[in-house]
Amino acid sequence: MNKKTHPGKLLNYPGRRWLPSELHLPDQTIDWLEAGRGAVGKDRSDHKSLGHGLEKALRQAPWAWPKRPVYFFGDPHADADALVNSLVAAGVAKKTGAGTQAFRLTRRGRASLLILGGDFLDKGPSLLRLLDVLQQLRAQSPELILLAGNHDLRLLMGIGILDRPRDRRTEHFFLRMGPKIVPFLKEVSDTFLQHKGALKGVPSHAECRRRLYPSDKWFRDFPGLAQWVMPEATVHKELDRMEKKLQRFEQACQQQGLGMRQVYAAAHRCRQLFLREGGAYHWFYQAMQLAHREGSFLFVHAGVDDRLAGLIERSGLDYINHQFSEQVVNDPFEFYYGPLANALRTKYRNTDMPLTAHGVKRLHRLGISAVVHGHRNRLNGQRLMLRQGLPHFECDTTLDCHSRRHEGLQGPGAAATLIDPQGFVLGISNDYPLAKLFQPHLPQT
Repeated sequence: MNKKTHPGKLLNYPGRRWLPSELHLPDQTIDWLEAGRGAVGKDRSDHKSLGHGLEKALRQAPWAWPKRPVYFFGDPHADADALVNSLVAAGVAKKTGAGTQAFRLTRRGRASLLILGGDFLDKGPSLLRLLDVLQQLRAQSPELILLAGNHDLRLLMGIGILDRPRDRRTEHFFLRMGPKIVPFLKEVSDTFLQHKGALKGVPSHAECRRRLYPSDKWFRDFPGLAQWVMPEATVHKELDRMEKKLQRFEQACQQQGLGMRQVYAAAHRCRQLFLREGGAYHWFYQAMQLAHREGSFLFVHAGVDDRLAGLIERSGLDYINHQFSEQVVNDPFEFYYGPLANALRTKYRNTDMPLTAHGVKRLHRLGISAVVHGHRNRLNGQRLMLRQGLPHFECDTTLDCHSRRHEGLQGPGAAATLIDPQGFVLGISNDYPLAKLFQPHLPQT
């Protein structure tokens, strides 16, 4: 592990014969900046060339590379096969058979830090199967980090309010998950609620709907309650979004063959599985954190803004992760509409909390020179993006089968991003014919 290894030598896929035949993984590298449109980009904060902007960014401070290989996997969205394919693409796992869980970590995998970038939920085909893969991975990997994604936190907060007194600030959180959560509720119902008496004690259709839906007064009261933490335009956007989800949620349930009593029972079974001590998946949210740092690299699900950069500078990442764990349980409203949650959902739009040159300077003072994240899906593998002159490695490579069909991508997905102690970043994806190699020749710390 301490010997110099050419990045191209890492394009070795253990147990490749067990991967889908239509999964085409690269066997050569290309300089990342030569990979063409879609592989690199920059925002409008710097009007100079991308090459000039990147050179300036690289010379802000010496880059500290991690002491061990770090592999980042973005946004599996309940596609267990895509995650296992990605582990093999990274060379950290060997496929040992045809089944999804037929894999074991390689020597390199056991010696590396594996970071999964969030959005484990949603879309499918099976969240429960993905959770089984994660459990197996946790058992084999001495170093595994699960970052929280926006879809993961929506489920946590949606089921978390079910047994609490109604609160105008949060009573919409279950419906806030929207129609995309319905296939998972169907999966839970089919797996756990098919026995005789499964719906015993479940209230009537009307009562279940009343308990799950926000009251009619929510639309009147929420703007006044939210004005302290949200800009007015964002409040109106939230109201519009909720009106659409209210209209579509029950229709989505009917399409899945779920009545409101089944939805209510499935939601409470989720509480037992995920939130109750001893639940089969209680470990899932217990293991999550908001952010992680290795060397000069900050890992989050979506991105950073000035407020989060300020919090990190003043209090450190341990404090940020502690606040995240406390708020999502004890004050979900403060969390979801506060500064921490932007790390889960920003796409650097005008409506998002901004990252400016001031925030970038704060990160530079901490020695953070680059951000690695998912959330913003790419169609040609990973992208290197300059935002306010700060390099961002965008690593949501559209892995799950449903998103791939929607985006017109062929075959299954597989991707991994390596940050190597030797001083390079390697982006491997089956949606780009060559592995993208970023290897700045600069002094290192």
